[in-house]
Amino acid sequence: MAGKIPQTFIDDLLDRVDIVDVVGSRVDLRKSGKNHSARCPFHDEKTPSFTVSQDKQFYYCFGCGAGGNAIGFVMDFDRITFPEAVETLARQAGLEVPREAGPSDAATERRKALYHTLEQADRFFRSSLRHHHFAFEAVYYLKSRGVSGETARNFGIGFAPPGWDNMLNSMGHTDNDIKLLKESGMVIDQVEEHKVYDRFRHRIMFPIRDIRGRTVGFGGRVLTEEKPKYLNTPETPLFHKGRELYGLYEANKALRDIPFMLVVEGYMDVIMLFEHGIFNVVATLGTSASTEHLEKLFRYTSEVVFCFDGDAAGNSAASRALDTCLPLMIDGRSARFMFLPSGEDPDSMVRQIGPEKFLETVQSATPISEFLMETMALGLNTDSPDNRARMWKQAAPLIKRMPRGVFRELMLRAVADKIGLDIATLGDYMEPEETPVSPVYQPPKPDWDYPVVYGDTPAFDGESPQSGQQKRIKMPPAHTLIALLTNHPELVKLVTDLDTLRKLDIDGLDILVPLVELILENPGYSLNHILGYWRGMHDPDQADRLAKIAATDLLRPVANSIRDNEKEFQEIQDQLLRQSILQLEPLQVIQFLATREAIDDHDLKQLNNAWSKLPSEQRTDETKMLFNQVLAKSKPR
Repeated sequence: MAGKIPQTFIDDLLDRVDIVDVVGSRVDLRKSGKNHSARCPFHDEKTPSFTVSQDKQFYYCFGCGAGGNAIGFVMDFDRITFPEAVETLARQAGLEVPREAGPSDAATERRKALYHTLEQADRFFRSSLRHHHFAFEAVYYLKSRGVSGETARNFGIGFAPPGWDNMLNSMGHTDNDIKLLKESGMVIDQVEEHKVYDRFRHRIMFPIRDIRGRTVGFGGRVLTEEKPKYLNTPETPLFHKGRELYGLYEANKALRDIPFMLVVEGYMDVIMLFEHGIFNVVATLGTSASTEHLEKLFRYTSEVVFCFDGDAAGNSAASRALDTCLPLMIDGRSARFMFLPSGEDPDSMVRQIGPEKFLETVQSATPISEFLMETMALGLNTDSPDNRARMWKQAAPLIKRMPRGVFRELMLRAVADKIGLDIATLGDYMEPEETPVSPVYQPPKPDWDYPVVYGDTPAFDGESPQSGQQKRIKMPPAHTLIALLTNHPELVKLVTDLDTLRKLDIDGLDILVPLVELILENPGYSLNHILGYWRGMHDPDQADRLAKIAATDLLRPVANSIRDNEKEFQEIQDQLLRQSILQLEPLQVIQFLATREAIDDHDLKQLNNAWSKLPSEQRTDETKMLFNQVLAKSKPR
C-alpha cells in the first residue's frame, strides 16, 4: 500500500503552483485591485464575495466562510481527498508524487483493517442476494417495491441469510477476524453466555457509504415480523449515525451540481426516488438531522429541503430541524419544509404521482422564513397587544440563534411588522449577544477586535471599509494569536512560555500549540505551507477552522505594521499568561513572576495577593528574597 506523501514535496508543490491559476481554471475570476474576485462556487450569490489573494496564495469567501490554499480549493471544488488533490496539482505541475516508505501507525492500520472487514461483509451480503437459496424472498420484496436490478447494484443492496452464524463462518477464520467483526459491529458478543453470533439475520441489507464510497456500516430491513423493522450498525470507530447520510455518496456521484438536497427518513425512500430519476436525496439514519449532517450537506448544495409526515410527529421533527438549522443559516443558504399527506411517504408519493409532479411538490415546500414565522406565532391571535408581546417572547430566542447577516435582519423586520413596532425599537428588546471571549480572560481594551464587513466589496486588501459598513466583533484571544501567527509566522519568536500556554483551558488551544510547534520546526513556512500541512495532517474540520481564523487577519480595517503586530501579539500572550496565575498556588505565583523580565501593576497586585495568602511556614528567607527580586522589577531604572 502506498505510503504517506512527504511534507517536503507538498511544500515544494505549493511553491510551484499559483492559486490564481488553480482557481481560475475552475471559476471565472476577475481582477479586482491587487486580488481576484468571483461569485463563490460553494454557495449561491448574486454579487461576488469570493476573493483570491495571489500574494498570500489564499482564497476566502466573505459570504459563506470557505477559505484555504490551492490544495484546499481543489479538495472542496472537486470533492476529492487530500492525497487526490495533491495528485491533481502535481499532474498539472508535471511532477510525480513520491511516497514515504515505512509502517503506518497502529491506529491507522486498525482503521484500514476495519474498512477491509466491512468491504468483505459488503461482498458477502451482495453475493448472498445472488446465490443464497433463501434470497428469493429478498428479490421478491425488492421487485414488489419496484427496485430495478440496476438501482440495486448502484446502491450495493444485499441479503443477510437466516441463521445465527452465516457471516461468522464465512469471515471469522481467526481470532483477529472475529475481533474485527465485533469491532465493526457485524457480530454480537454475548459475554455472559459465551456466544458470538451474526448481528444481521434474514434482512435486506443496505450498505452505508462515506463520501469516498467506503462502506462504514449497514442498515438492515427485516423480511419477517421480527422487531425492530430496521436495524443499523451500532456506533463504531468508523460509523457515527449523527454524521453519516445514506445516499450522499450516490447523489454526489450522479450529479455534478446539486440545486438542493431532499432529506427523507428511510433507505427505501432514497432508493425509490433514485429509481424515478431524482438523485439529490439523502436519509438520516434513524435520528434527527444534526448540525454535522447539515454542515456536510451545505458543502454540496446551498439549499436543503426537509421532508416530514404531516402528523404531530412530523411537526415535532420539523421543529427540531428548524432549531438545528437556524445557527447555520448564513446568507446564501436556505432551507424548506415539506409536509406529506397523511399515510404517504416519498416512496408511495413518487410512484403515485410521478417524478415531475413530485418535484413540483418539493418546489412548493414552505420556505424556512415562513415556517419560522408560523412557529413564532404558533397558537396566537396577533390581533391583541398581549398576544403580539407573547409572539415576541417566542420569536426573540429563535432570531437570536441565527447568525448575523441579511437573512436575520429581514426576519427581525418581518417580526417587527407583524407586531407593529419599528425594527430599531424591537432590536432594543433583544437580549445582548454573548461575546465569544474566554469566560476567565477579560482584555483591558479591544485591541484585537476585527470588523465584519457588510456589502458587496470586502476589505481584503486592507482598505478601510466605508463608514457604516462594518461592525466589530471580539475573537477569543487564542484565535487572535492563531490569526497573527498564520499570516505573520515570524511572530513565533515572541512566544515566551509555551508550556504555560499549553496548560490553559481556552478555546483554540488545540490549534495554537501545534501551530507554534510547527512554525518553530519550519521557520520558513508561509500561510500557504501551514494550510497545506494542516490539510494533510489534521482533522478536516480543524483545517477548516484554521483557514477561517487565518482569514480574520484579512478583515483588519488598516494594514498593521510589524511593530503593531508584535505589540498586539505580546499583549494578548501576556494576558493569557496572567490568566494561568489563577490556577497556581501562592508560592507558585511568586516563583512564576520571578521568571518574568518585567512586571506591571497587574503583576504587582498578584504578587501582593499571593504573599498575603502564603502560609507562614512558606515565608522563608529564600521566599522573601524571591519576593523582593520580583518587586525590584517593577521599579523604574
